[in-house]
Formats: sequence, structure tokens, C-alpha cells
Amino acid sequence: MTVYVDDPARLGESRLPDGRLLAWAEWGPSDGVPVVLCPGAATSRWLGFGAGVVEALGVRLVCVDRPGLGASTPAPGRTLSDFAEDVRRLCVLRGLGHPAVVGNSQGAPFALACAAEGVASALAVVSGADEVAAPEHAASLAAELRGLVERTACDPAGAEEFFGGFTAHAMWDMIMAGSPGCDLAVYRDPDFAHAYRRALEEGFGQGAAGYARDTVLAMGRWPLALERIAVPADIWYGERDTGHSPDNGALLATRVPGAHHRVVPGIGGALLWTHAEPILTSLLGKATTDR
Repeated sequence: MTVYVDDPARLGESRLPDGRLLAWAEWGPSDGVPVVLCPGAATSRWLGFGAGVVEALGVRLVCVDRPGLGASTPAPGRTLSDFAEDVRRLCVLRGLGHPAVVGNSQGAPFALACAAEGVASALAVVSGADEVAAPEHAASLAAELRGLVERTACDPAGAEEFFGGFTAHAMWDMIMAGSPGCDLAVYRDPDFAHAYRRALEEGFGQGAAGYARDTVLAMGRWPLALERIAVPADIWYGERDTGHSPDNGALLATRVPGAHHRVVPGIGGALLWTHAEPILTSLLGKATTDR
């Protein structure tokens, strides 16, 4: 039986210079090649990927709770660049050097910020939430999503208040309702479902404000100079993923210099868990290892 996720090997919180705590979980050898994971919407540090793979490849996988989610201290009004600076400080505190970074789903713009701000040595965007507010995507958005994008642009504070009404249960139902059968085969696996739902419950453990802030940042225009990203990058999407990007990341890949665009047949948004080995193998081949 395929094992998609396992429990972290190490858990902790690191205190940043301003006194806030940034919570993290680690898998794999403590002296392995550091890979920082920016996880998907509203999930906590507990949901990693690559069970067995990180150990075999010698990866020290570090999943980070964004401020206000899980056990990380809230930071109202934070920006994408603020998170990149948090990760930079965490790298110093945890001896991660210049890590490779993975951004999954809503974690994608945060991972891109790490690349744009010089924190990452290599980047993998996997089933990434695209910049849906980009004008190039306007005509291809479904009406409901277009409405949310317009609401976020016109009234970001009101949109943040709206997203603050979400719950872990509502998120799980939305994921299950919007996923193709190939993804449901993963999500309905009892062990995976338990891990995912636990991560959602923990993600909302301080309420929905952290998720709401993430969502406004992800759905608005990204103040990131993607064209200045100077590290090697892979942009991964499942062919059957219709929820994360209007064009399976084709436009996004052109905006990141030299990015390798990979579209995998037979899978959708569950790609991170079904294809962990090729994702990490490619990333390690691109990453520097200064630690």
C-alpha cells in the first residue's frame, strides 16, 4: 500500500527577533539537504509529503506554519515579503543555510517570494495557486472565482473578513467536492485523510484570520518581481488539476526565467503526494548545498 505522509520526526518553534514564534516540523535526517515546504491553504506544519522518500534521498524537509496558522504567532497585515524574511531568519536559527523551497497550492506565492527575495537556492512550485488576479487570466476564470478576485481587489479588508468565516470542515468539504477521482483516491486513503484533516484543524487552531490573510495575499496582485528570480525552478501541475491555475501554470512558467514547466498526466492537485520522488530528485539536482 502506498504511504503518502507520515508524522514528523521533529517539531518545534523558533523565536524570531521581534518575539514572534515560527512553528516548524521536520522529516528526514537532521543533517540532510534542507528543503523548506510552504504548505497549502490552511494546513499546518504537520502535513508533509514524501513518506520514505525524504529519508532515501537524504532530505531534511522543513514545513513551516505561516503566521496565524498552526502554532505560529499571528502577524496582522503581513505581506509575502514579510514571510520570506521570516524564513530567512528561520534559516539562520535552524542552520538551514540557503535551502531549496517547495510551494504547494496556496503556499506557491510564499515560495515564490522566498525565491524573489534571495532566500531559496532552488524552487519547486507544485500545484501552485496561480496569480489569478493577473489580467491575462481574467477571461478564463470561472464566474465565482472571478467574483472573489474582484472583491479582493476592490475591498481587500472586506474580503479578508469574508474569508475569516471559513472553517476546517468547510475547507475539507470544498477540497473533496472540487477534486477529480484520481485525487480522491489519495484524499480518501484513511491515513492521508486523517493527516490532512488534522493539519486543517491545527491550521484553524487560532481561528481563520491566518488563512484569511493568506487568501487575500494569494488572490490579489503579487508584488513580486518574478522576472528577477535567479534560481532554477520547476513548475509542476497535474494535467487534471482545474482548480489551481487556469492554464496549468503555462503563463506562470514564462514569468520565472528559465523555469521548467512540467505537466503530469493522470493526476490533479494531489501531485505533491503522488510524485514526491521526481519532484524532490529534480529539486535536489538544482539546489546548492551551502549549510
